[in-house]
Amino acid sequence: MISWPTMRPIFTPLAAGFVLLSGCSLAPKYQRPDAPIAPSYLTGSPASGSQTAIPAAELAWREFFGDARLQRLIGLALENNRDLRVAALNVERVRAIYNIQRTALIPSLDATANGSRQRTPAQLSPSGQAVTSSSYSVGLQIPSYEVDFFGRIVSLRDQVLHQYLATQEARNSAQISLISAVARQALALIAAEEQLALARETLAAAEQSLALNRQTFEGGVTSELDLRTAEAQRETVRANVSLLAQQVEQFRNGLVLLVGAPLPDDLPPAASLATQKLIEDLPAGLPADLLARRPDVRAAEHALQAANANIGVARAAFFPSVKLTAFGGSASTELSGLFKSGSGGWSFSPSITVPIFAAGRNKAQLDVAWIEQRIEIATYQRTIQNAFREVADALAVRNLINEAVAAQEARVVAAQRRYELTQQRFTAGIDSFLGVLLAQQELFAAQQSLIDARLARLANLTALYAALGGGWQDTSFLNPATR
Repeated sequence: MISWPTMRPIFTPLAAGFVLLSGCSLAPKYQRPDAPIAPSYLTGSPASGSQTAIPAAELAWREFFGDARLQRLIGLALENNRDLRVAALNVERVRAIYNIQRTALIPSLDATANGSRQRTPAQLSPSGQAVTSSSYSVGLQIPSYEVDFFGRIVSLRDQVLHQYLATQEARNSAQISLISAVARQALALIAAEEQLALARETLAAAEQSLALNRQTFEGGVTSELDLRTAEAQRETVRANVSLLAQQVEQFRNGLVLLVGAPLPDDLPPAASLATQKLIEDLPAGLPADLLARRPDVRAAEHALQAANANIGVARAAFFPSVKLTAFGGSASTELSGLFKSGSGGWSFSPSITVPIFAAGRNKAQLDVAWIEQRIEIATYQRTIQNAFREVADALAVRNLINEAVAAQEARVVAAQRRYELTQQRFTAGIDSFLGVLLAQQELFAAQQSLIDARLARLANLTALYAALGGGWQDTSFLNPATR
């Protein structure tokens, strides 16, 4: 009887030898391309943020967004958003493909059992008589295994590995984009609700002005012109209220789409734009830091490395392919003698295939591989340029947006005082209602502009946080494999 301990001395060194026979990859040595960006930002130097502040890429989104409602909405989106779920499942799929590909470097071992009975008719039998024969075998075999002398399998493994890593970084980039989109949409909804509340307050003031003008007109104090002017102002504000109410619903619908589920009723109350808690002193660092901090840049580099490995696969096609099969076990013409002494047997079958003529196919495949590598280089450098542009734009806005908010706040104070004075002069009969109307319109416009400026400031901080690579670290709660 042939046992596994008996055959193990054959297969163990043989399998180890197969692995040792694997050659090095023929892929060109990878060198990171130059980053076609300036060494520093034109606006917002590294000193623009506190040197002790945490870089955005190391700052979890729950720390950056301090508002409880915003945190809840982002958490719901990360759990329910279908686009992010597809990205996460793509990571799992490519990881499984990589696990399959890397096993090609190790010979597989199968247990086999075969049996057959065959009758040879007399006309075909050497003895001139019909013969019935039997054969049985059991054992272990290594099916066709490619010895990777020229690194084809290694290059394929490296290619799939970098595709997996690129997919993982793409998922991280998708998370950053989703967090930024949810935050911006939620802030835009708050702004729209504040605009709507402001318009309703202005409508109430317009109603009071209209009632006052109607009384003074009926009393013969003011003209019909003032009455009709007050009516027109009231209707204008009513139209604005209706339009802003539509915008609130549209922003809410957009937020529901990003979250991936209806908004729960137990959401924390929304903080106003003026009291939102976002970290402001994000250090910009140097443009070169984006290469390590931005997942989309890392994904582009992994895609480039995968294309680089594919060149090794194309090069290996020019060289011979060596395949081996092996079997060790027991064989007998009788089932009862299958495990008797002396029934052991083995076989070892190498084969080699040498490419001689392929009508230029291998050369064309190598040309394609080189072209794809150059495409990925251009894509990688373009990704870096886009990242640089996003950070530079956000820094440029950050340097000036606080001044704009302060200016709008001062404008509201001045417009509010002007409105109060014109009301007093109209009530005293000194001026016509036209002055009140103009002051009211200016106050309404100033208050709207202040809301817009505050929203722009918060949106800019969110954009800068995303542009600097913040928001992808907290992924422990997301496990698509369990969904």
